[in-house]
Amino acid sequence: MTAPTPPGGGGLPVAGAPEVRRAAVRLVRQDGRAVVAMLALNGLAAIAGLGGPWLLGRIIDDVRAGSGTGHVDRLALGILGFALAQLLLGRFARYTAYRFGERTLARIRERFVERVLALPAPVGERAGAGDLMTRGTADVTTVGTTLRDAGPEVSVALVQVVLILAAMLAVSPPLGAFGVICLSGIWFATRWYLRRAHAGYLAEGAATSEVAEVLGSTAAGARTVEALGLEERRIAAAAEAIERCRVTRTHTLQLRSVLFPVVEFSYIAPVAGILLIGGALRGTGAVSVGAVVSCALYFWKLAEPLDKVLLWVDQLQRGNASFARVEGIGRIEAPVAAGGGRPADDRIDVVGARYAYQGERDVLHGVDLTVRPGERLAVVGPSGAGKSTLGRLLAGADAPRAGRVTVGGVPVAELEPALLRRHVVLVSQEHHVFLGTVGDNLRIAAPDATDQELRAVLAAVDVDWVDGLPGGLDTGLGPGGYRPDAQQAQQLALARVVLADPHTVILDEATSLLDPTTARHTERSLAAVLKGRTVIAIAHRLHTAHDADRVAVMDGGRVTELGSHAELLAADGGYAALWRSWHGA
Repeated sequence: MTAPTPPGGGGLPVAGAPEVRRAAVRLVRQDGRAVVAMLALNGLAAIAGLGGPWLLGRIIDDVRAGSGTGHVDRLALGILGFALAQLLLGRFARYTAYRFGERTLARIRERFVERVLALPAPVGERAGAGDLMTRGTADVTTVGTTLRDAGPEVSVALVQVVLILAAMLAVSPPLGAFGVICLSGIWFATRWYLRRAHAGYLAEGAATSEVAEVLGSTAAGARTVEALGLEERRIAAAAEAIERCRVTRTHTLQLRSVLFPVVEFSYIAPVAGILLIGGALRGTGAVSVGAVVSCALYFWKLAEPLDKVLLWVDQLQRGNASFARVEGIGRIEAPVAAGGGRPADDRIDVVGARYAYQGERDVLHGVDLTVRPGERLAVVGPSGAGKSTLGRLLAGADAPRAGRVTVGGVPVAELEPALLRRHVVLVSQEHHVFLGTVGDNLRIAAPDATDQELRAVLAAVDVDWVDGLPGGLDTGLGPGGYRPDAQQAQQLALARVVLADPHTVILDEATSLLDPTTARHTERSLAAVLKGRTVIAIAHRLHTAHDADRVAVMDGGRVTELGSHAELLAADGGYAALWRSWHGA
């Protein structure tokens, strides 16, 4: 039975078995006392559970030997005491295990978020939101369920199995040995299952990520899909991804359908065998009736922990595969600044820059451009000309395939993230509102900013709707709170730029979601606030170019014209044609 291998999985790596083991050991060491307490309580609970069958065997033998009711009553009270002790110890063991599980899950979530936030932007974009979302939600949740429920339950069950078998061997070595031999079927079935389950669940997780990516991208681009008549293609792509997911889930179901019946038979049938063999040995005087009854009860009691192992071993495999996917994020190394230098000034130079997206041909073809400190440069051109790609290179989000992009003589893509953001900030068309208050959303750019500074920044970008909110800056945003529309989210993003206070701001159609009048007013306000800083505006509204110091016209991945608005109009080239088209001439 071969596990199907769906393509992709988002392109993000998966941790190997040694990495998963090291991560698990690290988590256990971080909360070692809880683990020791959990194992100790589970062991004591398992020992207490052995007392009942042993005392019951004693009662049978003592009654056959002529003991009175008083002696039997005392042993019966002992059985009750062992049962009560097992109940209380088991309760505290699970309480300790659940607390350990929740604390460890919190550490996993925090580490995952830290790693995701440290990912290079191109890595996250190429992987797709579907894979990151699935790992951060479904996989982390599966790991949490394993830590909180499967881990403690299986640890209890394994301790009980070992102690029960030890008790059987102590009461009657022949019957105990028979019981151990009967469990060999479970051993072989479990080994067969474990060799296949990990790969099967990794394939299932990758297929689930693919479904999330296809559905998410289709929903996000619904208008584009409808406008271009791509409904049938997207439906076909979704159906293909869902079919791969179904195949992987069917495969893991088939693995379980082999394991479960074998295990069920392996721990039920031997009880009858113990009674038959015990009866034969009793006839020779090798064992007592009480020993036979005790061993039969022990093996019958063995069904409970084995049932738990059976029910949770599948969850453990899911958790192991999910943990490998979560830990796989750690395999991605953050880029290290090769030069380690600091920019000598704020001048930006693009020399012979070429760039191609993964697996595609060049979209930039030898771009040369110099942006002087304090200059307002507008980059215009038709859709697909390479404007946004150039903006990403200028911001250090991507590195050119050939040529170089430098700020103050240092390659932009090689600057440390903290240093880079003090020099260059890119504001794209995609704006995000984070869970939290209005103030929290703004302080992402400047954690120490006061309320007064936040209000001043909001006023600078013409935001007047915050004062109308019930809590002002303390109003919660998102589900359960105020939901800003696209225009308001864009204004918050621009306010964050002003707070970040970089020397160069790249606006990639950053006011595209604002209505023309508001956009014009906001751009003029930003120009006043950002006076003295370098502003590179990638724009589709040509009034931005009209107000700029210089205009760079792009077409076909090249800078075809460069000059002031007046100079380019006088040249009567591509820019002049765009300007006339913009004004309907």
